[in-house]
Amino acid sequence: MTRLTLDFATMQKENIPAVSADVTFLSSRFPNYKIGSDNQVLELKDNMKTFSMKEIVAKETAMLLEQQKRLSVRDLAHKFEKGLAAAAKLSEEDKLKEAASLEKHVLLKNLRDALEALRGRVTGKNMDDVETAISMVEALAVQLAKREGELLHEKEEVKRLANFLKQASEEAKRLVEEERSNARAEIENARAAVQRVEEAIQEHEQMSRVSGEQDYEELIREVQEARRIKMLHQPSKVMDMEYELRALRAQLLEKTTRSVQLQKELAMNKPNEDESTHLYEMIGQELLGSCLLVQKCLDEAVDLSECLIQWYRVASDTDKREPISGATKPAYAPEPFDVGRFLKVEITHDGHNVTVSSTGPIDPAPGLGSYVEALLRRHDTEFNVVVTQINGVDQQSQSIHVLHVGKMRMKLCKGKTTVAKEYYSTSMQLCGVRGGGNAAAQAVFWQVKSGLSFIVAFESSRDRNAAVLLARRFAFDCNITLAGPGDRTPLGT
Repeated sequence: MTRLTLDFATMQKENIPAVSADVTFLSSRFPNYKIGSDNQVLELKDNMKTFSMKEIVAKETAMLLEQQKRLSVRDLAHKFEKGLAAAAKLSEEDKLKEAASLEKHVLLKNLRDALEALRGRVTGKNMDDVETAISMVEALAVQLAKREGELLHEKEEVKRLANFLKQASEEAKRLVEEERSNARAEIENARAAVQRVEEAIQEHEQMSRVSGEQDYEELIREVQEARRIKMLHQPSKVMDMEYELRALRAQLLEKTTRSVQLQKELAMNKPNEDESTHLYEMIGQELLGSCLLVQKCLDEAVDLSECLIQWYRVASDTDKREPISGATKPAYAPEPFDVGRFLKVEITHDGHNVTVSSTGPIDPAPGLGSYVEALLRRHDTEFNVVVTQINGVDQQSQSIHVLHVGKMRMKLCKGKTTVAKEYYSTSMQLCGVRGGGNAAAQAVFWQVKSGLSFIVAFESSRDRNAAVLLARRFAFDCNITLAGPGDRTPLGT
């Protein structure tokens, strides 16, 4: 401290100007320096991290570009204007830093001149201190020059970014104006559309009033005519047609039954024919939705319970028989595969075979085709069913289930619980029940997949046949032939 006091006293005597007399610092705090290795001057940085102007502007610009996709045009314009103002502020700060750098150069020059003047007046250890101080000042001058170069580079970057922000701000303003003009045009179009709608509504109301009056008058005339018909106790034309249709159906059924009986009598009265064929007969309507039954017609015939029974499906143009797997009972309910084909029953006892055949091919059910065509337009059709067997085991519960027949799959549900659900596949089987029984015409056998099968009964034979036809049609659209066990018959009506 004593040596430094003497040095400053000597400088005052030599009229060496003081540092504070020529330089005004922007900050009241002078940077901290220390001497590193190889006499390098190092600046002691504060703990708080500071960002350069280039980093600040670049970061703000990147944030603006990132937000450009999710901000409105007006918000972008506002953001770009703020960025432009920030760039202008940074430019002003650059000017102040340039002035500060110039003042630092003046300070270093005065300090070096003072040290040079002091070096010529001291000797010994003080001389070494002065040399060290001069080297520090020269190192500071070099670093200051280097920082001025970096400052110039940052200044160019700031100028370039400012130009970019200026262009972006102008573009955003232009987009704002375009959006405003488009919004005005859309508002005008909306107003014109609303006006057209209002005019159309008014015109429709006027037409409705006119047509409403006409409809009211026509309704009055229809009511008066209905009252007149009611007073005269005359049935309507629809009721007449319905009664006539019922009478025609009854006559057709009676004539069909009579025709079948006559054909059977004619077959029995044919000469040179084996008398064993007259031991049994097939009764029932040969119609889809009915149930055929084989019974003995002579007392000397063997009881059917002691015989082996097998039903066959025969094409009308060939004599080739196709056995119906599982149809080994006296009763059999025809299914859609049997339409247009003859049905034969082979009865075997002690090596003797007796064959009974239907008098003609199985007829389709009236109205079933149009009903199925109407159901094909739906994506999913529901049928109320009762599950009687699961995997061959009889079920005591008679609760109602719902069978869904869809375009891609079939599903069996009980309430909100799904019992079975499967897409159409080669392992799925569906056919009419072949075990006989009084409800065979209303039941189907459904093998969902290997190891899972159901026998379900429908509310009517019409629903049963419609469900079978519908499922086979949807499965055929999926390149799957849905049939019963052992069936190789192509998909038919």
